[in-house]
Amino acid sequence: MENLGALAVLLAFCLAVFAMAASIVGGWRRNSFLVESGRRAVYSIWLLLTVASGVLVTGLLTGDFRFAYVAANSNRAMPMLYKFAAWWGGQEGSLLLWSWLLACYAAVVMFTNRRKHRGIMPWVTAALMAPQCFFLILNAFVASPFRMLAVGRGITSVADGRGLNPLLQYPAMAIHPPMLYLGYVGFAAPFAFAMGSLITRQPGDDWIHTTRRWTLVTWLFQTSGIVLGAGWAYAVLGWGGYWNWDPVENASFLPWVTATAFLHSVMMQEKKGMMKVWNMVLVSATFFLCIFGTFLTRSGIVSSVHAFAQSSIGWWFLGFLAIMIAGAVWLILSRLDYLKSEARLESVVSRESSFMFNNLILLAAAFAILWGTLFPVISEAVTGDKITVGPPFFNRINIPIGLFLLFLTGVGPLFAWRRTSLESLRRNFQWPLAGGVALVGGLVAAGMRHPYALVSFGLCLFVAWTILVEFSKGARAIHLKTGQNLARAAVELTQRNTRRYGGYIVHLGIVLMFVGFTGSAFNQNTTVEAKVGDSLSLGHYQMRVSEIRDAENDNYTWYTAKLEVSRDGQALGAMTPERRMYKASRQGTSEVAIRRRPNEDLYLNFAGMSDDNQRAVIQAFVFPLVSWIWIGFWVVAAGTLICLVPNKVRFQYARMPAVRVTGKYAATAQK
Repeated sequence: MENLGALAVLLAFCLAVFAMAASIVGGWRRNSFLVESGRRAVYSIWLLLTVASGVLVTGLLTGDFRFAYVAANSNRAMPMLYKFAAWWGGQEGSLLLWSWLLACYAAVVMFTNRRKHRGIMPWVTAALMAPQCFFLILNAFVASPFRMLAVGRGITSVADGRGLNPLLQYPAMAIHPPMLYLGYVGFAAPFAFAMGSLITRQPGDDWIHTTRRWTLVTWLFQTSGIVLGAGWAYAVLGWGGYWNWDPVENASFLPWVTATAFLHSVMMQEKKGMMKVWNMVLVSATFFLCIFGTFLTRSGIVSSVHAFAQSSIGWWFLGFLAIMIAGAVWLILSRLDYLKSEARLESVVSRESSFMFNNLILLAAAFAILWGTLFPVISEAVTGDKITVGPPFFNRINIPIGLFLLFLTGVGPLFAWRRTSLESLRRNFQWPLAGGVALVGGLVAAGMRHPYALVSFGLCLFVAWTILVEFSKGARAIHLKTGQNLARAAVELTQRNTRRYGGYIVHLGIVLMFVGFTGSAFNQNTTVEAKVGDSLSLGHYQMRVSEIRDAENDNYTWYTAKLEVSRDGQALGAMTPERRMYKASRQGTSEVAIRRRPNEDLYLNFAGMSDDNQRAVIQAFVFPLVSWIWIGFWVVAAGTLICLVPNKVRFQYARMPAVRVTGKYAATAQK
């Protein structure tokens, strides 16, 4: 079995090299035989990597501890779900998953475009096979998941493995990494089409029309991966947060920021023929930041709970990035004449300018995050001292940026194309602005003094109001024309322009997430050591420890504390946070207890036992509005899916009046 897996990877690498070379030569010489053979090689690569992945997964599920990777990442006591998740739980397996997903994407691209875009498809194939070759080099020669445990010259085995990292033994972690990889890998397709368009100087924007839905799907995967990671951190790490500006968290967020900018600016190219250079830079930067994120996780140059161990594999990523960036920069600079804008910005107060400002602010955020992430590495290389950049730096920079982006989300739909008149501004802004100001005034009167929170809540109402106004205007027009009720008219409106109104729903989801983010300004927490019968309180909550017990199973030992919870004297039931110690790895994890409500979460963490082993260390938190982050994500996902649905086109031929054809035209029609 191990030989089959290793051979499949090696053959896939050979075919990837062939596919890239055949596509380049075939595209250059217009040789359809070479182009077609390169395309078919892509299908073969997918088949071979599916076989290789099947071998590894079979080894994990059956406990074949002759494999070094299986021995390091699985054990007999693990549930089947986590044995499967061990595929991406270690360095070698996750790289194989990267290669397999890229092969899947490449095969889908080849199949869906087999009769389209014949001029650029050879170059698209070559651009997809370049990263495929790179990752297969790693799979075959640098970090093979099929390396066997050996004693002398013979293969050996162990009785049991070390098991998956306990922090990863959580249901969300069975889907978080694949979602994130689907985002990382998927951005290779828009990048490949962009490079193919540059190489061949294709007229028009066909590559954008081809990849727009692809980019939206990939963006949704990336968004899902990030939010699932935030949910995992919130529920597993025990500190109560969902985002700590960790270097690996930042690395996953960076391509999301540039992809978001691309999805906005691409509309400018489609409608106005503007921002062509921007779009090439953004789609390239997004792909390179995906590779950079993969590098950061595996190089060991940063410390993170998400990162793999120290490894020399990072140098391979740096070399690949340098080559690809140099090639993309040369292509863009050599095609600037082809990328000239077809129109100019006519007014600062216009929808075009709002898109421009949106992109500038998003890129400013990306640069700030990238600089803060790399500054400790740069400072250590230059001065020898590693200067840590923590959450205060990122919050100080990115909170104002985020609030300004939230503002642009509201004003963008209110601006007209080309230029907006003062009367139109007054008419569109007065009520949403008045509502936001009134809310801020009411919160101040109620005693709220946090400046960022006040601004954020005011902007959230302002943006939500503008979105609802856009739906209301369109729905009323359909209602007056067709007689449908307003709810049905709003659905009809969305179906007629799914991209526009789906985008508004995405914006509404972002607003709800900002409500959740803003609630963190009012978090409360306390930490106590308590024995059975002791009580603690936090805010409106009172908690009494009624039981502390311990037990074990084949996988881990555990302590559980049972706390009876009440709010202002009203009993709410029991909560049971748990502390686990995994036997194979000797690592501990927290199983927190969370009482989730729309207004606030009560969050209890069993941090361990006291030094005398008589009292439980309980950390209690109150997190206002945090549930709106997860609610907002589902709204974002729904809006994105609506954007992917084709517009509803209504042809009413039955209502068209009959046309009587006479004379010579009648004779022609009869023929």
